[in-house]
This record gives sequence, C-alpha cells and structure tokens, in this order.
Amino acid sequence: MTPLTHPDQIAQYLLDHPSFFEAYPDLLASLAVPSPHGQRAVSLVERQVDILRERNKQFELKLAELVHHGRENDAIADKLQRWTRDLLRTRDPRQLPNQVIDGLGSGFTVPQVALRLWNLPAEHQDLPCAAEVDAEVITLTDSIRKPYCGRNVDFQAARWLEGAGTRTGSLALLPMRVGAAPESFGLLVLGSPDPGRFEAGLGTSFLEQIAELASAALSRLYA
Repeated sequence: MTPLTHPDQIAQYLLDHPSFFEAYPDLLASLAVPSPHGQRAVSLVERQVDILRERNKQFELKLAELVHHGRENDAIADKLQRWTRDLLRTRDPRQLPNQVIDGLGSGFTVPQVALRLWNLPAEHQDLPCAAEVDAEVITLTDSIRKPYCGRNVDFQAARWLEGAGTRTGSLALLPMRVGAAPESFGLLVLGSPDPGRFEAGLGTSFLEQIAELASAALSRLYA
C-alpha cells in the first residue's frame, strides 16, 4: 500500500473509508483539533458540534433575510394595490396626472415625481403635464423599452423635477406607452437626492408594473 504523506491523500482516504473510526474508536475519542474560539484544543466531536452550530447560525441569518424581504415585498404589493385602486376610482380623466404623481410621492415615498404627456387632445392642452417637451426627450423615451435607473447625468427630463434636478442624485425614467407600441406618449420621472435610491442595475420589475398601470390610466386622456 502506498504511504499517505499528503494531507489531501489522508482526507480522501478517510472519505473513501467511512468505517475507519469504527475500527479505531479510541483514536476518534483521543483526537484533538484547535478551537476557533481560543488557543485550547478540543475533541473532534466538539469541533463538529461547533461547525454544526455555525452552519445553523448561517441558516438562521439567511432565513431572517428571506423573511425580511418577504415582508418588504408584501408592503410594496399593498402600496401598489392602494395606488391602483385610487386610479380606478378617479372618474375625471383630467385628475389622473395628479393622482399618478401624488400617489407615487406619498404612497411610495418618492421625493421627486414629474410627468409629461405629449400629443394630448386640445381639451387637455392646459394641463401642467402637457408642457412643451424637447424632441430629443421624446426620441430618448421612444428608445427606452424598460424603465431606466441610474445617476442623474444632467438628463433634460430631470429638470422637470423639484429644484430643476440640481438636488437629484438618482432617477428612474418610465416611458408611457400603450401595450407594446413602439412610440411613447409620455414620460414619468422618479427622482431622489439619494444616489443609491434608483441605482443602475436595480431590478425593474416593480417599476415596469408602475409604468404599465400609469400608462393604462393616463391613456384615458386620449380617448
């Protein structure tokens, strides 16, 4: 038999021969390994118990994290339901832009919200959301297929926000469109002084829901 001289060989041998310690029970009881909590040595059994305790602690932390995220998702779902309900209850289409903006600001604690709609019928041209929009902004909005999140790098649309965008650290751009239509009919801008609130790489599934619901509600202004 080839002598076992390398630690990896010894470890593999023990894995391949699980009954080894059954043949040498005294050896198992006499083995001692360094304790992770001090300088003293502990038995192999004690060390295994420590490992199991550490693993259990990690599982508990992971479970607590999952529960925390679950509660956060439930809270967001509740807010989204209330916001949607308020939009459905709004009978006068001309009140919808304010309902969208106010609902996002108060319901979701978004510090800065702005909305622009273009090509509105003549009877709605007096609404604040019908303010003139630069052609470049419309072209950019048409090119955005999903909500954009990131730092405010002097986007023209950021100037619609409170403080003209000077206090906006990050923003989200949500195009308003009917279904999968390539052209947009408006842009919803969410902003925050916090550069990390709408950081790049943020999951956009929730923002996509907001964009779809807002688009569906605001499309009544074009009916």
